[in-house]
Amino acid sequence: MRDFVIYLDSTCDMTGALLEKYGIKYMVMGLSVDDKEYPASLTWEDFSPAEYYAIMRKGTRVFTVQVTEPAFVEAWEEEVKNGKDILYIACSGKLSATVRTGAKVAKDLMEKYEGSKIVVVDPLTSGMAQGMLGIEAAEMKEQGKTIDEIAAYIEANKLHYQQWAAVGSLTYLAKAGRVKASKAFFGNLFGIKPIVISDANGSNSAFKKVKGRKASLEEIVKLAIDCAEDVENHYIAITHADCEEEALWVRDELAKVLHPKAFLIQELGPILGTSCGPETIIINMYGKEVTFVGE
Repeated sequence: MRDFVIYLDSTCDMTGALLEKYGIKYMVMGLSVDDKEYPASLTWEDFSPAEYYAIMRKGTRVFTVQVTEPAFVEAWEEEVKNGKDILYIACSGKLSATVRTGAKVAKDLMEKYEGSKIVVVDPLTSGMAQGMLGIEAAEMKEQGKTIDEIAAYIEANKLHYQQWAAVGSLTYLAKAGRVKASKAFFGNLFGIKPIVISDANGSNSAFKKVKGRKASLEEIVKLAIDCAEDVENHYIAITHADCEEEALWVRDELAKVLHPKAFLIQELGPILGTSCGPETIIINMYGKEVTFVGE
């Protein structure tokens, strides 16, 4: 059996320590900040998370840049030449085109290098839900599972990886095209806070609306507890956009009821952070299968 490498991308929100611990690589997306381009690095070489979210709060124009086809070819051809197969757990195809670009490059390289295998999976999610699928894959690989067995597990279980998000402002979702600008204006004016999830189609959708920040945090805690399943055998990851104190409060409330393998508290990565904005908190966890489909 050929050895294989697990790849994610910049949307997975894994820390550098987690990537190293589990031997996971990632395709680096890009950021455009005031028309200057930077890598969307999960180890934050160009600015700290606090600096990045301060830039966003000032109203600076920030855009995300997807992985190019040549970047995929450069990274993956080197792996194939070294006799490695590849398992790529991409960002949801509803949120990014990287899964389609990766699939095209995979097809081309497998035709060029006979006997090689590149498996591309659309997990219908992003963020640390995507990251936790990467962790599961790495643990299964360590147990001796094949690339096909792991891909089959992900396909069968991906809708169990839940995300419950409370955003600080609707402004950034509007800029990212997730909500209409008019809805964002009036929502901010009246303190409306949508609870956003990864739905069954892989889109980010408003699941329900509450009024006020405290109510939104209480609601994602309640929803996470209600959907919990097999918690003891999985992590719960709480990612936040420069609001660690609130993230710790969310963890403490969850810990009163749920007892996972561990709680992971970490900064929201630059790609998701750009779309969701400062003060976003996301609970990522294994739970009941997602069935909700947004509008």
